[in-house]
Amino acid sequence: MPSRREFLAIAGAAPVVAAAAPFGATPSARQLRWHELEFYGFLHFTINTFTDKEWGYGDEDPALFNPTAFSADAIIRGLKDSGMRAVILTCKHHDGFCLWPTRTTEHSVRRSPWRDGKGDVVREISEAARSHGLKFGVYLSPWDRNNPAYGKPEYIGIYRDQLRELLTRYGEIFEVWHDGANGGDGYYGGAREKRQIDKHVYYEWPRTWQLIRQLQPNAVVFSDVGPDIRWVGNERGIAAETSWATYDPVAVDGGSAAPGDVREKESQVGTLRGTRWLPAECDVSIRPGWFWHEKENARVKTPAQLADLYFKSVGRGGSFLLNVPPDRRGLLHENDVASLRAFGEHLKATFAVNLAGTARPDKDLQLKLPRPATFNVVRIREDIREGQRVEAFTVEAMTAGAWRPIAEATSIGACRLLRLAQPVTTSTVRLRITKSGAPPLISEFALFSEPAFLQP
Repeated sequence: MPSRREFLAIAGAAPVVAAAAPFGATPSARQLRWHELEFYGFLHFTINTFTDKEWGYGDEDPALFNPTAFSADAIIRGLKDSGMRAVILTCKHHDGFCLWPTRTTEHSVRRSPWRDGKGDVVREISEAARSHGLKFGVYLSPWDRNNPAYGKPEYIGIYRDQLRELLTRYGEIFEVWHDGANGGDGYYGGAREKRQIDKHVYYEWPRTWQLIRQLQPNAVVFSDVGPDIRWVGNERGIAAETSWATYDPVAVDGGSAAPGDVREKESQVGTLRGTRWLPAECDVSIRPGWFWHEKENARVKTPAQLADLYFKSVGRGGSFLLNVPPDRRGLLHENDVASLRAFGEHLKATFAVNLAGTARPDKDLQLKLPRPATFNVVRIREDIREGQRVEAFTVEAMTAGAWRPIAEATSIGACRLLRLAQPVTTSTVRLRITKSGAPPLISEFALFSEPAFLQP
């Protein structure tokens, strides 16, 4: 990994204050690589796509899975057009249907007519992603409403065997995704009963995470409690206005937290000066549901809505995980593709030119531009290698011979985007840190002009 000096040069600025030592919790090398991605996709695609359900019961016939025109390449191209840098595939949802020919169950693509039972969605998506320069991640639901062993000790071995297959057959994995949905009604091999588990102990998560570290040491692990990145506490795709990258999760009852048992409101904000670097991932679907439903074809989020989500996720120090579900053809629907493309064009146009040019902030965090510029977006980054330090700040512009505040906020972290209500024209801008836990280290202070929204 680059040194601090090299990192700051890459980010486009020089350190304001040379820190003697890191401040509080700091990110690992794998977390720093994850921070660089910022925006990536989720693909919810499985038997539910063909049953018009969000959560399958587990008794679905594998023969129902038969996309008529599946193209991993077309799917990935649609995601890349929006500016995404990675993709996570739902390799197994709660219904237990596996999108790869696993040895652990017959409830998989092997029993479907697609590709004459010889297909492998995981392989095709992972290979297409890499061919287009996107990183690949996997979601493997801990809950399995099909498997007869679920709720019993032997299921944990099955789950880890599935995870081992995914982490050894498909190249480098950038993220492993676990959610908190577990236990309840299910088919369970014909038992058709309700099975409850103790989510704090049943899965033995530390041992599973140790397996991930062994097989994919560069992968980050997501859940309500990390260990690398946290759920943002909602499925609306937004972090709180104040969002700390440090976080000490707490269970609903105030005790030790676990996937599926966390105080969600606190997940949105994080913990000021928390003991763990556990930044937020902001997940949301481009449609009302997570899986494709024909009745939702006219309810795709607009490019303007996607831009708003970007500013409220990436722009608040988190990541933007946008679900785009393939349809029954095995393609992204045309409405989704059009919205993604227009959003991608807008994103590219917004950040194509840093209007501060080669200007660098002086020791007072003041930018003197080569010439007057008109901007409506400010981007600020901290050198997070040394921890998150800034707790409040104001951006001011010199207009008519006087300093005028144009924006103020609290947390910065990996990235802070400020979308101004009105464009500002000036040749001098300054950043005033009004509260900081330690001497601030600002790695970027940049200005951009967001254009009028491009139409699809």
